Amino acid sequence: MALSFNVCEKKSRSRVGVIATGLLGGALVALYAVAAPFVAPALRKYCLPFVPATTAQVENVLRVLRARSGTLVDIGSGDGRIVIAAAKHGFQASGFELNPWLVWYSRYMAMREGVHHSTSFHISDLWKVSFAQYSNVVIFGVPQMMDQLELKLASELPGTAKVVACRFPFPTWVPEHSAGEGIDTVWVYDAKTFKTHLQHGMSRRTMATPEHEDKPDSHT
Repeated sequence: MALSFNVCEKKSRSRVGVIATGLLGGALVALYAVAAPFVAPALRKYCLPFVPATTAQVENVLRVLRARSGTLVDIGSGDGRIVIAAAKHGFQASGFELNPWLVWYSRYMAMREGVHHSTSFHISDLWKVSFAQYSNVVIFGVPQMMDQLELKLASELPGTAKVVACRFPFPTWVPEHSAGEGIDTVWVYDAKTFKTHLQHGMSRRTMATPEHEDKPDSHT
């Protein structure tokens, strides 16, 4: 009887172990499925982890754009809070974000807040999108990407546009003014100014590059 009891006990433990292993494996798969879209963008060339904007950052963005109107785009829109807040202040606001889970959440929150008619959210890589149609741009970037983003925005945006950088300023552009302090600081840039600097820089490079003309060989 004791031997039979031990055998049954071992089988029971084995069955529990298999079930526990299966549950753990399923939980890990589910966790990976949820977390992968959040982690994947960080594995790209430029690491853009999802860090929600603080209430102070949102307020500072709206403060520096209070005299503005029209279209607005948030590059790397995260959970959509900047876009939604801008829509509530009269902007036709859009967000571009690589993480599909955040985009779906943003659309849900825009619907819940009643601004879905004046917002749009797109799953897209910022380097594959033209921002020429926007008169107001908000960007939460990282230092490694800001120099290339300078060139992209300077070549695409209209001269009437304003750009608001959050957390990190642009490396060569001179801001009109700033608001907030610490991590909540935002810097405002005028497109007319940085587009002029870009044009002057291109002109200087063109003048510094000698032109070589092909001349026919002379025969005596």
